[in-house]
Amino acid sequence: MGVEIVVVRLTLVYRVDERPSEKTAMKKLHLALSSRDIAASVADYSARLGCRPALVIEGTYALWRTESLNLSIRHAPGVAPGQLRHLGWEDDAAEGFTAEVDVNGITWERFAARHQAEEIQAAWPGTDYRVDDSKETNGHYGT
Repeated sequence: MGVEIVVVRLTLVYRVDERPSEKTAMKKLHLALSSRDIAASVADYSARLGCRPALVIEGTYALWRTESLNLSIRHAPGVAPGQLRHLGWEDDAAEGFTAEVDVNGITWERFAARHQAEEIQAAWPGTDYRVDDSKETNGHYGT
């Protein structure tokens, strides 16, 4: 009585397009943190991300928008420095700003870049921050 061993090797081949088509909406992870020292955080996170923030509101807020990440830091009384404020998605396909709470009590927001710009304008009217075709412009940049 002989034992026959059969080895089967399966290879899964797939293609991932590195560039989404114009019709494909881009999604960026949104991470919102609390900070006690905005200036020090701007220096630190700019070095870590390899880019300057899209917007800084001196002593209060900073926003970075990279290809894959939307990071905001804010001096938020009542929230310990370095703590997560919320998570979310910057999603080009979002028709409006939404927020929901997950099973762990974490708020998840979903918004397009223009919705975030509108929120920034409402909170700090003098910033003149806006997004046109996913490119930022602002009349105020401080460090």
